[in-house]
Amino acid sequence: MIRVPQVRLIGEDGNQIGVVPRDEALRYAQERDLDLVEVAPEARPPVCRVLDYSKYKYEQSQKQKAARRHQKQVHVREIKLRPKIATNDYETKKGHVRRFLDAENKVKITIMFRGREQSRPELGFRLLKRLAEDVQELGYVEFEPKQDGRNMIMVMAPHRKQQQQHRRADHEQEQAAPAPAE
Repeated sequence: MIRVPQVRLIGEDGNQIGVVPRDEALRYAQERDLDLVEVAPEARPPVCRVLDYSKYKYEQSQKQKAARRHQKQVHVREIKLRPKIATNDYETKKGHVRRFLDAENKVKITIMFRGREQSRPELGFRLLKRLAEDVQELGYVEFEPKQDGRNMIMVMAPHRKQQQQHRRADHEQEQAAPAPAE
Protein backbone atom coordinates (compact mmCIF):
# COMPACT_ATOMS: atom_id res chain seq x y z
CA MET A 1 0.00 0.00 0.00
CA ILE A 2 3.07 2.24 0.02
CA ARG A 3 2.87 4.28 -3.18
CA VAL A 4 5.96 6.49 -3.08
CA PRO A 5 8.99 5.55 -5.20
CA GLN A 6 11.60 5.90 -2.42
CA VAL A 7 11.47 5.42 1.35
CA ARG A 8 13.81 5.90 4.27
CA LEU A 9 14.23 2.37 5.61
CA ILE A 10 14.77 1.41 9.23
CA GLY A 11 15.74 -2.19 9.93
CA GLU A 12 14.24 -4.59 12.48
CA ASP A 13 16.97 -3.72 15.00
CA GLY A 14 16.16 0.01 14.77
CA ASN A 15 19.23 1.01 12.74
CA GLN A 16 18.71 3.29 9.77
CA ILE A 17 19.51 1.56 6.48
CA GLY A 18 19.04 4.63 4.31
CA VAL A 19 16.93 5.90 1.41
CA VAL A 20 16.09 2.97 -0.88
CA PRO A 21 13.54 2.28 -3.62
CA ARG A 22 10.21 0.91 -2.39
CA ASP A 23 10.63 -2.44 -4.18
CA GLU A 24 14.03 -2.99 -2.57
CA ALA A 25 12.58 -2.20 0.86
CA LEU A 26 9.76 -4.71 0.31
CA ARG A 27 12.28 -7.34 -0.76
CA TYR A 28 14.40 -6.60 2.34
CA ALA A 29 11.34 -7.13 4.60
CA GLN A 30 10.25 -10.34 2.80
CA GLU A 31 13.74 -11.85 3.15
CA ARG A 32 13.41 -11.51 6.92
CA ASP A 33 9.77 -12.72 7.02
CA LEU A 34 8.63 -9.35 8.40
CA ASP A 35 6.35 -6.51 7.29
CA LEU A 36 7.21 -3.11 5.84
CA VAL A 37 5.26 -0.48 7.80
CA GLU A 38 5.09 3.22 7.01
CA VAL A 39 5.63 4.96 10.36
CA ALA A 40 6.03 8.59 9.25
CA PRO A 41 4.13 9.24 6.00
CA GLU A 42 4.55 13.05 6.27
CA ALA A 43 8.36 12.91 6.17
CA ARG A 44 10.22 13.40 2.91
CA PRO A 45 10.94 10.68 1.96
CA PRO A 46 8.41 8.73 4.10
CA VAL A 47 9.93 6.61 6.86
CA CYS A 48 9.24 2.86 6.71
CA ARG A 49 10.22 0.28 9.29
CA VAL A 50 10.71 -3.45 9.01
CA LEU A 51 8.85 -5.19 11.85
CA ASP A 52 6.28 -7.83 12.79
CA TYR A 53 3.07 -5.85 12.28
CA SER A 54 0.79 -8.01 14.45
CA LYS A 55 3.25 -7.77 17.36
CA TYR A 56 3.48 -3.98 16.79
CA LYS A 57 -0.33 -3.60 16.91
CA TYR A 58 -0.50 -5.70 20.08
CA GLU A 59 2.13 -3.56 21.81
CA GLN A 60 0.32 -0.37 20.76
CA SER A 61 -2.96 -1.64 22.22
CA GLN A 62 -1.18 -2.56 25.47
CA LYS A 63 0.26 0.97 25.69
CA GLN A 64 -3.19 2.48 25.17
CA LYS A 65 -4.69 0.25 27.88
CA ALA A 66 -1.94 1.26 30.30
CA ALA A 67 -2.52 4.94 29.51
CA ARG A 68 -6.26 4.57 30.16
CA ARG A 69 -5.56 2.75 33.42
CA HIS A 70 -3.51 5.67 34.74
CA GLN A 71 -6.05 8.34 33.82
CA LYS A 72 -8.25 9.86 36.47
CA GLN A 73 -11.89 9.86 35.45
CA VAL A 74 -13.74 13.00 36.41
CA HIS A 75 -17.39 12.48 37.24
CA VAL A 76 -19.94 15.27 37.18
CA ARG A 77 -22.30 15.06 40.14
CA GLU A 78 -25.47 17.12 40.26
CA ILE A 79 -27.17 18.92 43.13
CA LYS A 80 -30.62 20.44 42.67
CA LEU A 81 -31.84 23.36 44.74
CA ARG A 82 -34.85 25.64 44.86
CA PRO A 83 -34.57 29.44 45.29
CA LYS A 84 -36.53 29.40 48.57
CA ILE A 85 -34.44 26.81 50.44
CA ALA A 86 -34.48 26.49 54.24
CA THR A 87 -31.23 27.04 56.13
CA ASN A 88 -30.87 23.42 57.28
CA ASP A 89 -31.60 22.12 53.78
CA TYR A 90 -29.00 24.52 52.39
CA GLU A 91 -26.41 23.26 54.89
CA THR A 92 -27.18 19.65 53.90
CA LYS A 93 -26.80 20.42 50.19
CA LYS A 94 -23.60 22.36 50.91
CA GLY A 95 -22.27 19.27 52.73
CA HIS A 96 -23.00 17.18 49.63
CA VAL A 97 -21.14 19.66 47.43
CA ARG A 98 -18.18 19.58 49.84
CA ARG A 99 -18.15 15.76 49.78
CA PHE A 100 -18.23 15.67 45.96
CA LEU A 101 -15.42 18.22 45.65
CA ASP A 102 -13.36 16.32 48.25
CA ALA A 103 -13.74 13.21 46.10
CA GLU A 104 -12.39 15.29 43.16
CA ASN A 105 -15.66 15.25 41.24
CA LYS A 106 -17.12 18.20 39.39
CA VAL A 107 -20.44 19.43 40.73
CA LYS A 108 -23.26 20.79 38.59
CA ILE A 109 -25.54 22.89 40.78
CA THR A 110 -29.01 23.43 39.36
CA ILE A 111 -31.59 25.79 40.75
CA MET A 112 -35.09 24.96 39.56
CA PHE A 113 -37.56 27.82 39.25
CA ARG A 114 -41.33 27.29 39.32
CA GLY A 115 -44.15 29.65 38.49
CA ARG A 116 -43.53 33.20 39.65
CA GLU A 117 -40.03 32.33 40.82
CA GLN A 118 -38.95 32.59 37.18
CA SER A 119 -39.39 36.36 37.33
CA ARG A 120 -36.81 36.57 40.15
CA PRO A 121 -33.61 34.96 38.77
CA GLU A 122 -31.49 37.15 41.06
CA LEU A 123 -32.55 34.97 44.01
CA GLY A 124 -31.02 31.95 42.33
CA PHE A 125 -27.94 33.90 41.30
CA ARG A 126 -27.39 35.07 44.88
CA LEU A 127 -27.84 31.54 46.22
CA LEU A 128 -25.27 30.12 43.78
CA LYS A 129 -22.76 32.86 44.61
CA ARG A 130 -23.24 32.20 48.34
CA LEU A 131 -22.67 28.47 47.82
CA ALA A 132 -19.55 29.13 45.73
CA GLU A 133 -18.13 31.36 48.48
CA ASP A 134 -18.91 28.76 51.17
CA VAL A 135 -16.95 26.00 49.40
CA GLN A 136 -14.25 28.10 47.69
CA GLU A 137 -11.45 26.38 49.65
CA LEU A 138 -12.36 23.05 47.99
CA GLY A 139 -13.24 24.13 44.46
CA TYR A 140 -13.65 26.95 42.01
CA VAL A 141 -16.46 28.03 39.70
CA GLU A 142 -15.78 26.51 36.30
CA PHE A 143 -18.94 27.83 34.62
CA GLU A 144 -20.57 30.96 35.96
CA PRO A 145 -24.29 30.82 36.80
CA LYS A 146 -26.38 30.85 33.65
CA GLN A 147 -30.15 30.82 33.14
CA ASP A 148 -31.31 27.89 31.01
CA GLY A 149 -35.08 27.98 30.64
CA ARG A 150 -36.61 27.22 34.05
CA ASN A 151 -33.22 26.32 35.53
CA MET A 152 -30.09 28.19 36.50
CA ILE A 153 -26.89 26.19 36.25
CA MET A 154 -23.38 26.59 37.68
CA VAL A 155 -20.51 24.06 37.54
CA MET A 156 -17.80 23.84 40.17
CA ALA A 157 -14.56 21.89 39.80
CA PRO A 158 -12.16 20.75 42.54
CA HIS A 159 -8.83 22.47 43.03
CA ARG A 160 -5.75 20.50 42.06
CA LYS A 161 -4.30 18.10 44.65
CA GLN A 162 -1.10 20.07 45.20
CA GLN A 163 -3.04 23.25 45.91
CA GLN A 164 -5.29 21.43 48.39
CA GLN A 165 -2.33 19.92 50.23
CA HIS A 166 -0.66 23.33 50.38
CA ARG A 167 -3.85 24.91 51.78
CA ARG A 168 -4.25 22.15 54.37
CA ALA A 169 -0.64 22.64 55.52
CA ASP A 170 -1.23 26.39 55.86
CA HIS A 171 -4.46 25.75 57.77
CA GLU A 172 -2.71 23.33 60.15
CA GLN A 173 0.03 25.91 60.79
CA GLU A 174 -2.60 28.52 61.63
CA GLN A 175 -4.28 26.09 64.04
CA ALA A 176 -0.97 25.20 65.72
CA ALA A 177 0.21 28.82 66.10
CA PRO A 178 -0.61 30.26 69.54
CA ALA A 179 -2.92 33.27 69.67
CA PRO A 180 -1.06 36.60 70.10
CA ALA A 181 -1.07 37.90 73.68
CA GLU A 182 -2.67 41.27 74.31
